Amino acid sequence: MAKLLVVESEPSLREQLAGTLSRFGHSVDVCSDNKCMLKRLSDSSYEVVLLDTRIMAQTDIDLVNFTLRRHPRAEVVMLAAVDDIEHAVEGLRRGAYFYVVKSMKMGDMAMVVENALKRRVDGETLDTLQKIQAENLVGTGGAMRRVLELVAKVAPTDSTVLLTGETGTGKEVLANLIHRLSPRRDKAFVAVSCAALPETLLESELFGYKKGAFTGATSDKKGLFEEADRGTIFLDEVSEMALMTQVKLLRVLQDGEFRRVGETVTRRVNVRVLAATNKDLRERIRETSFREDLYFRLNVIQIQLPPLRERMDALPNLIQFFIDKFSEKLGKHVTGIDESARLLLDHYDYPGNIRELENIIEHALIMAEEGVIRAHDLPDHVSAGAHRLALPDRSELDYVTLEQMERGLIIDTLARCKGNQTVAAKKLGISRSTLWRKISKHGIDLSQFETPTAD
Repeated sequence: MAKLLVVESEPSLREQLAGTLSRFGHSVDVCSDNKCMLKRLSDSSYEVVLLDTRIMAQTDIDLVNFTLRRHPRAEVVMLAAVDDIEHAVEGLRRGAYFYVVKSMKMGDMAMVVENALKRRVDGETLDTLQKIQAENLVGTGGAMRRVLELVAKVAPTDSTVLLTGETGTGKEVLANLIHRLSPRRDKAFVAVSCAALPETLLESELFGYKKGAFTGATSDKKGLFEEADRGTIFLDEVSEMALMTQVKLLRVLQDGEFRRVGETVTRRVNVRVLAATNKDLRERIRETSFREDLYFRLNVIQIQLPPLRERMDALPNLIQFFIDKFSEKLGKHVTGIDESARLLLDHYDYPGNIRELENIIEHALIMAEEGVIRAHDLPDHVSAGAHRLALPDRSELDYVTLEQMERGLIIDTLARCKGNQTVAAKKLGISRSTLWRKISKHGIDLSQFETPTAD
């Protein structure tokens, strides 16, 4: 059974569609206007949205884009009158899956919905993977292209995957994505941090325990491996697992067998293991704190996530994703970010990666008093970068002009390019002569850079 939303202005057609799709075993919600649609999409998740083109045309909001941003895996089917095909085609351009004319038989419309659902499940190719972008948390630029290719290849298999990279780069998000693209998608995805629990507690959490195995064990308890049976378990910070627990994990990986703590009965599970670490496991092996045989079992496929500073193409989507997330969570109507704040975020290094950006945006939304985030809403350590961009001090950042921002951007780019104007012009997306005119216009002193000459 799938959850569907029918957004249709004609009452009779709306009722017919709801009745037909319900008879196909689906759960159907209905709306007659865009306000109801926006509220439904904000409150609930849907697998297919059927959208009346007239409702789409009557609002300035891009309803297709809004739907796909809120629910990246949803499919949108346009409902068009014979004389309104133009708006249906526009919906396809914006990302809708298909359109049907309203005069189509109800049974045929239901088959279109079934095909949309099948496409949603079976069509998770690399193109679709790029579209959903793990809820906009990975990006699709050069630094992530290889990552996405590996995910597309490994997701349909049962192979063990080791995710590596700095803290906060989105390893759990990627693990969840691999699970959702796998044949195990309808089963459990269980995530556990191996660093969050002491040694004895981690073992009992992973493998369960028998009543009386230790003080406080008042009844038999399933472990997380049993909870994840036929699904996926994600072991975060696996480098912190104790050696004795590593032995039991190795046996599960080799034979699918384990014993609960305090029990002599051998149990079997069918679980796919995804693991992650921000440490060098080979170094841990040399320190004898990590088993080499376990490393080889975990490292069948290794996917390394680059830090955020190496995939800044994802930054605009990330910022908007977190703005939408915390606007809803905090009950604030914040729609975006102004240019001075964006300039500071564009030039921040994000040592804490995506997790730090999430905290920055949450802080900014709490502080924001208007409909957009401004520079003074950002944490001090981010807005402190204003001096590097030759911008006014923090108290004046609300009043930065476009000329001031342009001057700061040119200075920062020249500094990064060590004064090489040809390279800087290319980075800025302008010609060398245009850059020179702007340098003269803003009175920028080239002697401050390592290579003050043009080339």
